[in-house]
Amino acid sequence: MFIDMKETAKLLKEKNKILLLSNSHPDGDTLGSATALAYALKQLGKRVAAKCGDRIPECFDFMFNGMENEEFEPEFIVAVDVADPKLLGKEFEGIYGSKIDLCIDHHGSNVIYADRTWLEGESASTAEMMYLLLCELETEINPQIASCLFTGVATDTGCFRFSNTKIRTFEIAAKLAAMGADTYNIIQVFFETKTKTYAALEKLAIEGMRFYCNDRCAFITVMQDMYRKSGSDESEVDRLANLPRQIEGVLVGVTMRELKDGSFKASVRTHGDIDASAICGRLGGGGHMGAAGCTLYGTKQQATNSLIKEIQDEINRFLAE
Repeated sequence: MFIDMKETAKLLKEKNKILLLSNSHPDGDTLGSATALAYALKQLGKRVAAKCGDRIPECFDFMFNGMENEEFEPEFIVAVDVADPKLLGKEFEGIYGSKIDLCIDHHGSNVIYADRTWLEGESASTAEMMYLLLCELETEINPQIASCLFTGVATDTGCFRFSNTKIRTFEIAAKLAAMGADTYNIIQVFFETKTKTYAALEKLAIEGMRFYCNDRCAFITVMQDMYRKSGSDESEVDRLANLPRQIEGVLVGVTMRELKDGSFKASVRTHGDIDASAICGRLGGGGHMGAAGCTLYGTKQQATNSLIKEIQDEINRFLAE
C-alpha cells in the first residue's frame, strides 16, 4: 500500500519500539536518512535502534556520535532508502525481509515489498524526503541531524552535479546549512579527500579500464585481488562508480566489482537520456535514470558480456530516437 508523508508521520507517532534498517554496503543517503530519523524519533520519546547488515565505514562515524541502539523486540520495522529486501544483505534479509512494516524510499525501481511504502521517485535523495518528514513531525533539526541529512543529499547528487539535482534539492541543502550542517567538512571528506588505499585502488582500476560499444561505454572491473594489492576494501569501492562516465565521449560508465562469493555487483552511470535503470532492470536490478545497479553471476567474462549486451541495446535505442 502506498502512503504519503502525512500518513507516514502519523504511523511513526503511533509506534514506540521502532527498528530502522539501512542498505547493506551503506552509502550516505541510507545512513544519513536513517540516523536523522532515529534522532528525531528519540526526541518524541520513542525507543529506536538503527542497524545495518554490513560494517559501516569510518567516514560515517560522525552520524552515530551519541547514538545508543537499544535492545528490544521491535513492534515496527522501517526500511530506509532500501528498494529491495535483497539490499538489506543476506543475514538481515533472512531475519527482517518479510517483516518490513514501512519503507521510505526514492527509487523508482522499488519492488514494493513493505506493508506500506512512502515513495517519491522524483526526489533526488531519501534525505530530502526525510527533511520534509522531520518538519511534519515537528522535531528539532539540530546541527547533527542537519549534517546527517546534508550528507545524504550531497552524496546522492554527486555534490549537486548529477541530473537528479532539482530546485528543491538546493533549497533543502540551504536550509540544512542554515540549521548548522557541517557542509565544509562533509564535502571535504566525501568529495575532496582520498585515502592512500583508495588512491592505490583507483590506480589499478584506471589501468584496467576497457572500452566497448564504439568507445561509448567505459568499463572498470574490480577483482578481489585488487583489494589485497592496494590495501583497500569494499567500503571504498563506491567512489569509483563515477570515474568511467567522466571520460569524454562516454555515454555509459560501469564499475563492476567481484564479491566474495564470486558474483559481481555492477554500478551503472549514464549521461543524458540513456536509462541506467532500464539497463539494470533487465538484469534483475534497478535504480534511477542516471544511476542504477544489478548483481551478475557466472565468470567475469560472462558477467561483462551480459551487461554490455544490455548497454548496447540501450545506446542503440537512444541513438535511434
